This record gives sequence, structure tokens and C-alpha cells, in this order.
Amino acid sequence: MTTAPETENRPGRSDVVGLPLALLRACRPRQWLKNLLVFAAPATAGALTDPRSLLLCAVTFALFCVAAGGTYLLNDVRDVDGDRLHPRKRHRPIASGALPVPVAVVAGILFVTVAPLASLALGNPGLSAVLGVYVVLTLTYTRFLKDMVVVDLVAVASCHVLRAMAGGYVVGVPLTSWFVIVVSLAALLVVVGKREAELRGLAEAPEEARPTRAALLGYTPGYLAQTRTIASGAMIVTYCLWALEQAAGPQSPFHAASIVPFIMFVLRYNLLVDRGAGEEPEEIALRDRPLQLVLVALVLLVGLGIYL
Repeated sequence: MTTAPETENRPGRSDVVGLPLALLRACRPRQWLKNLLVFAAPATAGALTDPRSLLLCAVTFALFCVAAGGTYLLNDVRDVDGDRLHPRKRHRPIASGALPVPVAVVAGILFVTVAPLASLALGNPGLSAVLGVYVVLTLTYTRFLKDMVVVDLVAVASCHVLRAMAGGYVVGVPLTSWFVIVVSLAALLVVVGKREAELRGLAEAPEEARPTRAALLGYTPGYLAQTRTIASGAMIVTYCLWALEQAAGPQSPFHAASIVPFIMFVLRYNLLVDRGAGEEPEEIALRDRPLQLVLVALVLLVGLGIYL
């Protein structure tokens, strides 16, 4: 009688390579685009020409990527049963079984712990406090807040605002009221658009795939559309007031000119959400060419107004 070679009981090379890749996918690297908000405050303050400031922003971006990856892991562990019923989310590494739940839990706890502790090395208490609040808020959202109607919108939008605040603290630039209001409204717009697209998908999904998010059942399409309209209008008015104020000062008229692509950006995003494309905002940013072109024009004009 022959016995199987001992090597057959060992994990194959594909398993060794596949687990880290599954872990990386579970951390949702595409959603790390949100962490680019840490560059927003230094950029609008004209601080990114300083190599040290640019490096500090890059390190802060990396810390938020680690923290966000950990919260995504813990969130998907909590939602694993519901995700397995969802037509798209069932392909996520944890829901599909590519990443074992115990591995995801350990990695998630490690990431959300390491990121705030590592920020202490920068010697910036403000950044460490913001990053700590971000981790606490995201974990609280995963455990409780995501099931509360309206509260879940504010919680997710607040996470975006904290990213933007972190960039200002790490470089030491003041956060103006204009900046905070525009970022807050933009974050609310994105979150509401995401919920609106999810609600549409929920209505079209099979019956067994519907109980994925308790708070989602508390919204109506009309309420979300109205909230999105309010956020869009308030954001446009606030941005216009800021841009015209800057153009009236010693700055060039590029700020005033940036109003056009800004409004076009908001209108285009709302159109895409109405078409049902808002469930994954990062996908919109990566795939919609007209939105990308308008965003480039906006960044170019604002950049010329600040740095020229």
C-alpha cells in the first residue's frame, strides 16, 4: 500500500499567496480614495509646496488606510451572514470564505490598534486625537450606529470630515468655516447617494437577499432624494460664497472661474446617482470620464488661484 506524499498535506503555494491577497481585497483598497481628503486642507492653504508637509500628509494618508482597512474587516465579519445573501457582496473575501473569519478578526483588531499608536510617533496630539476618534466612531458605527436611521448618515459623513481635519492638524493649517461646511455637505451628499442606490438595489433584489441593512428599510426614495437635493444646493451656495470672497481679495479670478466646474461636478454626480450608480462612489470616481474631466478642471482652477 502506498501513502500520499507528505507534501500533499501542506498548504499549496496558491494558498500561501491567496490569503494575503484576500486580506488586501477585504481591506477594500479602492475605498482608500476617500483618504485623499487628508490632502484637502493643506492643498487649499497652499502648503503642499513644502516637502515636509507633503510627506506628513502622505504618512497620514497611509495611517488612515491602515485604520480604514481594519474597520472594513471588522464590519464585514459582523455582516458576513447578510453579505452571503447579497448578489454582489457575497463575493467579498470574508463572505465567500477566501479569508477565514478568525484571520479577519485578528487583522482588523491589529490594524485599528496600530494606526492610532503609530501616529504618536509624529508628535502631533491633534492628529492622534482625530485618528483615535475616527477609529472609535467607525467601530461604534459597525456595532450600533449603522442600524439607526439618519444617525448612520451623519456617522459616515463625519468620518469623511475627520479625514479632512486630520490633514489640517498634521500640517498645522487652520480649518476655515468655509472648508468645514463644504466638506461636510459633500460628505453628506455622497453618503445619501450611496444609501439611495442601495435602497433601489434592495427593492430589485430577491426576497431572501433583502435583510442586509436594518436602517436601510427606514428610508424612502423620496426622503433620500430630497436630502441629496438640500445637501447639493447648500454646498453650491457655500462654495460660491467662498470662491467669490477669494476672487475679491488679492487672489486671482481663478477661484471665481472654478464655480463653473464645481457646479458641473455636483450636477453630474447627482445625475449618476439618479441612474443608480451611487452605491460605490469610488467606482464613479474611477470610471466616469466626464466627472473626471470636470474634477480635473476644478482642481486646476483652484490650484492656479492658490499657488499662482
